[in-house]
Amino acid sequence: MSTVTAPVTERQRVARLASDHIETLQRGYLADRPPAVSALARLRRGAGRDAGQLPDLWTLVDTSPLHHTPDGARPMSEKELIRAEDALHVALTLYALHQQSRSTGMHQADSPGRRRGLGAAVRRMMKPGEIDDSLRKRLVRAGTAPDLTTLSQRLRDIVVLLRREGFELDYALLAGQLHVWQRPGGADTVRREWGRSFHAWHDKRQGSESPGAGVAADTDATRSTDTDKDAS
Repeated sequence: MSTVTAPVTERQRVARLASDHIETLQRGYLADRPPAVSALARLRRGAGRDAGQLPDLWTLVDTSPLHHTPDGARPMSEKELIRAEDALHVALTLYALHQQSRSTGMHQADSPGRRRGLGAAVRRMMKPGEIDDSLRKRLVRAGTAPDLTTLSQRLRDIVVLLRREGFELDYALLAGQLHVWQRPGGADTVRREWGRSFHAWHDKRQGSESPGAGVAADTDATRSTDTDKDAS
């Protein structure tokens, strides 16, 4: 009996391409390979900025796979391609900012036992059993951004905090959400996903979910974590 495979969606294609790019960059950066270190330094400059403002970054993100149609799928329209490219730009530049001077990978895949979606990441920064209203409002403001550039700027503020605390984020998941967010009605879908992610995380106080687990102990925001390889 043959099995029918559902065609790959645009969201899945964007998420997979983001994952491929970021995992390659992350391996290279953690191994202190000059091309990856240089690429992340360049990508960081684009965090919170429109993709069209920095043509220097266009060569860093190969979007050619988006122009090839997988079996069973339909070609992306011009509008869908633009949304996909913009979503990739935001996700990769935010990841580059998040990874700066960190000795462990700040991109980690979301899973039922290890929540790494945006809502969960914000919730992890709060004290056990408490809701930090200022952090919650940052997430709400991101969800109510009027356009992608404003959204990327508000996400940048959250990422700076995540980097300081050493908490990871699933940037492939985020890239897919950013693609959906740009579609008509998509912002509502993404807000619901962020809300579910926020409430799904719970503090185990042990193992991989403990704050700061697997990251450098020094997360003091008053001290510089820059290293020589991030000086560019």
